[in-house]
Amino acid sequence: MYTFGVIGGGMIAKRHAEAIQAMDGQAHLGAIYARNPEKAKALGEQFNCKAYHQLEDLLVDDTIDIVTIATPSGAHLAPVLAAAKAKKHIICEKPMEVTPERIQQMIDAANQKGVLLSGIFNRRFNPAVEQLKQAIDNHRFGTLALCDAQIKWFRTQAYYDSAAWRGTMALDGGGALMNQGIHTIDLLLYLAGPVKRVSASMALLTHENIEVEDTAVAILEFENGARGVIQGSTSCWSSTGHPAEIQICGSEGSAFLSDESFRVWDFKTSNDQDDFVKNNLMQGTKVGLGANDPNAINNVGHLRNFENVIHALENDTTPLISGAEAMKSVQLICAIYESANNQGKWINV
Repeated sequence: MYTFGVIGGGMIAKRHAEAIQAMDGQAHLGAIYARNPEKAKALGEQFNCKAYHQLEDLLVDDTIDIVTIATPSGAHLAPVLAAAKAKKHIICEKPMEVTPERIQQMIDAANQKGVLLSGIFNRRFNPAVEQLKQAIDNHRFGTLALCDAQIKWFRTQAYYDSAAWRGTMALDGGGALMNQGIHTIDLLLYLAGPVKRVSASMALLTHENIEVEDTAVAILEFENGARGVIQGSTSCWSSTGHPAEIQICGSEGSAFLSDESFRVWDFKTSNDQDDFVKNNLMQGTKVGLGANDPNAINNVGHLRNFENVIHALENDTTPLISGAEAMKSVQLICAIYESANNQGKWINV
């Protein structure tokens, strides 16, 4: 059994702790760190584990095998480097960092110390994503034509006002794309493959006193020849929240993944996979996961993400969300920002 330590005192850190405690027989939550001593004490009591308010105290704890990083996005580098130096295996929340260069520093540090580094893109572990990936790998779509991502979410001004780091380039790294949209953007790359170049536009339309975009659109040219669009926003109000969607269309079929189920699953040539999908994974009554309220996101994906890391450790394999995999979405988003800041100039990714 692996013993985990959680680094971070906010909502995401709590989700990590809950997911670890749900991993019956595979993992144990040994400790949690928060910079504020009172918050650390409260979290320790809540999760019945050791609590630290000095990071080095957690890192010298010999009982801790794996640490998860749940600090603000632009504050991931320092704890990752410190954890690697302490020879702890590392699972870092999305985005792994806010620039590819900072992520490369993490990868290099983990390699030098011989520890595993994994990111968190928990939506990759949804059963519907696994079915969509299988269909693409089996060439059921024929020639891919249009591959799109839509994240039409909503965040109140109070959300951005709730913490000084929110909406800053230094610690959030970006807005609707880097923070909220990155999960869906990662899925688009995982499913449709790498992007060759991008042209983009972005704006701050409905929020105040933040440095980042709340609305963005990007046109993509994929390496495989397909085209696509990313739409990301935190300005799209809905009473229930719009699901995040991945739309994959090709010469032999189309599939629209709406959060964890399919709105469209339609192929020119049918097979047994279609029966499974239509009986188990078609759209029901679920609303957008986290579309209006980040607290509404469950911890099932995190649990599967953590299980994948343990499997990699036990079998000496690479986790699904390696450092290199975690970097891909950040590279694309940074290219989108570069294009948008240069009047939509085409930028090679």
